[in-house]
Amino acid sequence: MIRTITATEYVMPLREGGSLPAIVAGDDDGTYVAKFRGAGQGTRALIAELVSGELARVLQLPVPEIVFVELDPRMAKTEPDPEIQDLLRNSAGLNLGLDYLPGSITFDPIVGLPNAVPPRLASSIVWFDALVSNVDRTAKNTNLLVWHRKLWMIDHGATLIFHHQWEGFETRSRNPFPQIADHVLLRWATELKEADAALAPLLTPERIAAVIDLIPESWLHDEPMFPTVDAYRAAYRDYLMQRLELPRTWMEDAVRVRTLRV
Repeated sequence: MIRTITATEYVMPLREGGSLPAIVAGDDDGTYVAKFRGAGQGTRALIAELVSGELARVLQLPVPEIVFVELDPRMAKTEPDPEIQDLLRNSAGLNLGLDYLPGSITFDPIVGLPNAVPPRLASSIVWFDALVSNVDRTAKNTNLLVWHRKLWMIDHGATLIFHHQWEGFETRSRNPFPQIADHVLLRWATELKEADAALAPLLTPERIAAVIDLIPESWLHDEPMFPTVDAYRAAYRDYLMQRLELPRTWMEDAVRVRTLRV
């Protein structure tokens, strides 16, 4: 179950990322990194953030709590920046937030951190990112935080790249993910086959369906290929289930690429 909070204050913009994220305060006295439906990538970035984040949680990978964020467009009146005003006005309704991790630092693959990336964790994250086609976990932009000396995965809005072009998605669901060669944790991922054996059985049809059912109906509105919301949800479920079918060529390709690169 995803909690819903109401944003009470726009605290500060975070200029990184296409979704123009910001730190907001909630009516539960919590602080969140909010991703807005009115940003350039629209609700598909929010769907990717929600689905991939909650799939990672099913796999017991380290992701901050995800919440829905209700936004009153009148909040724009208190912001002096016209760009932020437009963003807030265009984001009225339901948005997405991740629990803010105060004092966290960006993971630096050069500096590293003792015990931050044990082989099984690194392998599990690489496996997961190949599954959800995450193009945004590279040395240039790790989208990993170190908080209390533990690694945390953030910013999954660039995953599920298939949903930016739905035509023919069924035939692409089994494809390798060549961008895995640039993954920031690839050199630590020495247990990819073991991670595959442990993680794939956790993503049952029922668990995948439960995650897809979390997508708000108001975010499923912009694809003429699907006549109903149910058909839209079914396409996400079908893609993920097909991607998990054996043989998983994307996993085998990741093992091959790591062998060649390391």
